[in-house]
Amino acid sequence: MMKTTEDTTSQTGAKGAAARIPKSVWALGFVSMLMDISSEMIHALLPIYMVTVLGTSVLAVGVIEGIAEATASITKIFSGALSDRLGKRKLLAIVGYGLAALTKPVFPLAAGVEALVGARFVDRIGKGIRGAPRDALVADVTPPHLRGAAYGLRQTLDTFGAFVGPLLAIALMWLTASHFQTVFWIAVIPAFLAVGVLILFVHEPARPKNVRPVRSPLSWSELKRLGSLYWTVTALAVVFTLARFSEAFLILRAQNAGVPSLWVPGVLVIMALSFSLSAYPAGVLSDRLGRKGVLLIGLLLLIVANLVLGYAPGWGGLAAGVILWGLHMGFTQGVFGALIADTAPAELRGTAFGMFNLLTGCALLVSSVLAGALWEAFNYQATFLAGAGFALLTLVGMIVLNPFGRKNWGESYD
Repeated sequence: MMKTTEDTTSQTGAKGAAARIPKSVWALGFVSMLMDISSEMIHALLPIYMVTVLGTSVLAVGVIEGIAEATASITKIFSGALSDRLGKRKLLAIVGYGLAALTKPVFPLAAGVEALVGARFVDRIGKGIRGAPRDALVADVTPPHLRGAAYGLRQTLDTFGAFVGPLLAIALMWLTASHFQTVFWIAVIPAFLAVGVLILFVHEPARPKNVRPVRSPLSWSELKRLGSLYWTVTALAVVFTLARFSEAFLILRAQNAGVPSLWVPGVLVIMALSFSLSAYPAGVLSDRLGRKGVLLIGLLLLIVANLVLGYAPGWGGLAAGVILWGLHMGFTQGVFGALIADTAPAELRGTAFGMFNLLTGCALLVSSVLAGALWEAFNYQATFLAGAGFALLTLVGMIVLNPFGRKNWGESYD
């Protein structure tokens, strides 16, 4: 029987919800945080390194970023389905995080762009292997009325890593006189720490006896079992993803605004801090008041962020746009995760997250390539104006079509 979560959480604030979130979710959050510190120390510098040192074009950066993320998304569908079939999500998470950790030393050792691109792709394959099983594991261990808070918390810790990583990159670039390879080597350490925390502190529950076994998660009959509401959520997320592109373009926007290379990673620091501070409160709010309103706020924030990044002058305009970009991420990413957990059957959660990430990853590829093409053909304003246009179309579609047919999308479908 469906019931709204408002009754069960109306007297529970953000602090109370945090105390009730399972310890394994906290551990998964710290795993994500450590891996993100490692990854963002590298990725905050990689676009500038490729463009200024190796002579790669902006369009090529967009293509590489888009294909890398699409590679991760394609991998997620298979790892998610495999986790449903095996009933073992932690093992696949260990494989994914372990592979990502093992690829980190390639970045300081790479002698040319080909090796960097190869390392980037292998790193994203590791992300793909771990992503869907990890997200499904969060739902497996969390009560339905705390899912928004749980996904918001994991996203907050993950994004805190994205805040610390670029900050460390800035400090280390200053201390080493902009020696990229030294920074890349130091980034190896937190990646291996993440794998250790995952092995020692994340505990996977046994599959409940009443959960139906799944032998062919990707068969047509099983995909139909995901249900129309799940597919509606996914379609909405795909259109939404067309409105946003790789954060590499925020870095390039900072360079275009005249920010010195040493301080360019600060763009990701500002964005990640904004994202991190908003993700958990947004998740708690979605548990209490429903997902729909929180998503609408996120779309409005994205529209304004794109317009500010495209047209607001000076470093102040850049900073305001980056803050708004981070806020839109905080109000959408964890909420979409909670919506997938709400709408997908328990025995198909891995497949559900994998399919969701596959389709949104393909949309990110399209949006990143389009962003790079518009930037080179016209200017950066065309890129951000197109992003605002797609976001506006998504917002209008949500309001006019009301695809869910519900006033509150924060219901449990278990």
